[in-house]
Amino acid sequence: MKVSKKDIDKLNSVLSVVIENTDYESKVEEVLKDYKKRANIPGFRKGHTPIGLIKKQYGVSVKVDEINKLMQKGLGDYLGEKKLNILGNPIPVEKNDIDWNADKLTFDFEIGLSPEFEVSLKNKKAIASYEIDVDKKMIDDQIKNIQNQYGKLIAQTKIEDGFEINGKFSNEEFEVDNTSNFKLKDIKSKANKDSLKKLNIGESIELKTKGLFVKDSDLSFHLKTNDDNKDQVKTVTFLLNEINKRQPADLDQELFDKLFGKDTIKTVTELKKKLKSDAELNFVNQTDQKLLNDVTEHLIENTKFDLPDNFLKKWMQTAGENKLNEKEAALEYEKSEKGLRYQLIESKLVAQNNIKIDHNQIKDFSKDLIKTQMKQYGQNNPEEKELESISQRILSNQEEVKRISDQLLSKKLIDLFKSNLKFKNNKVSYEKFIEMAYAKK
Repeated sequence: MKVSKKDIDKLNSVLSVVIENTDYESKVEEVLKDYKKRANIPGFRKGHTPIGLIKKQYGVSVKVDEINKLMQKGLGDYLGEKKLNILGNPIPVEKNDIDWNADKLTFDFEIGLSPEFEVSLKNKKAIASYEIDVDKKMIDDQIKNIQNQYGKLIAQTKIEDGFEINGKFSNEEFEVDNTSNFKLKDIKSKANKDSLKKLNIGESIELKTKGLFVKDSDLSFHLKTNDDNKDQVKTVTFLLNEINKRQPADLDQELFDKLFGKDTIKTVTELKKKLKSDAELNFVNQTDQKLLNDVTEHLIENTKFDLPDNFLKKWMQTAGENKLNEKEAALEYEKSEKGLRYQLIESKLVAQNNIKIDHNQIKDFSKDLIKTQMKQYGQNNPEEKELESISQRILSNQEEVKRISDQLLSKKLIDLFKSNLKFKNNKVSYEKFIEMAYAKK
């Protein structure tokens, strides 16, 4: 078997695989003999079917199968030996008149080659980076939320502003049956607010769903409707179960210990300082993600190289589970081209900067992620034995290993970008940052 390459241009080539009958004859004979042993054909005892009949019945299909195996191995070996970086997979050049009995067969495959290029991490114009301003209002609001979360519920008999209302929304026709909590400020119209205020515990009222809540999204949340019937539910019955006034928890040592462990925080000043530092640390993940997105756009825009477009469009027609026509493949390629470009850029950066990720790094990084998550639940000093156990359980799942590995690679790339690219730092409010980060382009 011989494999050769003919270049069409810098990004497109054709691989030719030449297979002679001597390459596969012995293997075909071996398979047919095995068939003979196992064949169960009427008129012959098992294992005694004449080999001629076996060849007549199975010879061509076995030959085709062995030739295909040889062909795939030959392609793989050649690509590995020549260290060819290809995009997608080889596409067979269709032949309608293959003579499987010929002494020599030639199969051609189109391949798209990965382009040669360099990635520069030197930018003349600084890229905007962001720091979220953890201001006094944010900390005060967080303290109020903590006090409410750890506060007491005091039962009430009449609904008033600020009280928590618990009840069941139902509509038998559309199978609405959900118990939920809300406050009067969540209700849109004054008429509905006044109607709710008149209810006693155990009483019910019929409400129109249109414009019921201030936020339209709240309707689906409180009714637990699905996308198919959410617009069809015109009215609901609301049964009042409970009315509660939430008494905020005192900012005392008991609360501080619940939040951060015994005697870690002793004053409100220390609490505010701790909340501020934790918030700043948590916001780094969000600002780093935006930085990564913005640098990605910068690199795609400023790293110029051609792709074997026509080959990739053709490959996309057959690559997925569902076959695409030419027009569909072109549209799919248009949507995925930027992503493909960044994959190539990322691979080049990893190679150029010798970035490596091994199992120990993944394990240590997973422990850091676990510790961060445990802090959110007030567990500030988990034991190493506990971290090791949780980490092992997570890393036994290959999908989790891939996810954590991707996160670690992103972190390494962010560190690389921060060390090499020029940035202009901007301090913004959290609301402004969210507006910018999730603005539609």
